Amino acid sequence: MARYGTLGDYRFSDTQEAALDIRGASLYGPKDQELGVIDDVIFDEATGAITFVVVDTGGWLSSRRFIVPPDEIRPSLQHEDDFLVDLTKEQIESFPPYDRADLSSEDKWADYERRYRSKWVEKPVMHREATDRNITPTTRQQLDAGSGTLPASDADTAELDLETELTPVHPEATMEVDPSGPTLRWRAFEDSLHRRREEVLQSSIENLKRASGEKPPEPGRIERRKAS
Repeated sequence: MARYGTLGDYRFSDTQEAALDIRGASLYGPKDQELGVIDDVIFDEATGAITFVVVDTGGWLSSRRFIVPPDEIRPSLQHEDDFLVDLTKEQIESFPPYDRADLSSEDKWADYERRYRSKWVEKPVMHREATDRNITPTTRQQLDAGSGTLPASDADTAELDLETELTPVHPEATMEVDPSGPTLRWRAFEDSLHRRREEVLQSSIENLKRASGEKPPEPGRIERRKAS
């Protein structure tokens, strides 16, 4: 079973890597609603791949923090260096409370992840069950999310089926090739995690030890994870 870690209070010593750290970037929801600030990431200790982004809400959420799969986050076109996700505060409040200490137990984290992911296919929120693809929003959903307005001429001359699914005009954001842009910033951040894997892994183990009150890891644990 995979083991997961967090960056916690780890900081990059290289100036350029520190400048491209995504922690501290704001995350926005529909209608430009600020949801919080990216506080941490959860990564697979064997591969270094980011599995979740941890967002600090600043207090509006009772559990304070929530997590988001990285493939649900995209660059914000309204806010430079920040990010966007198609989640409302109401949807986030339905998620099971995130507790970093759960990462210290493979069984606890597997249970949490199962309960968390089930929320993405209920009602449904954003996905069709058994797929990882977003459901294309209806016209009404796009308008409610602030994606546009109905042309007056169309409203006056014809009835529009507000439940008809539309294909977005620009399905993917077009970003300028800028080293500090959100898309390249994310990639550079992931590359930094891979380059600093050994020290990041050490910091992750210490973070979980403090969060859960565990004893220091048994000899050889870090070496085994590096070699996996």
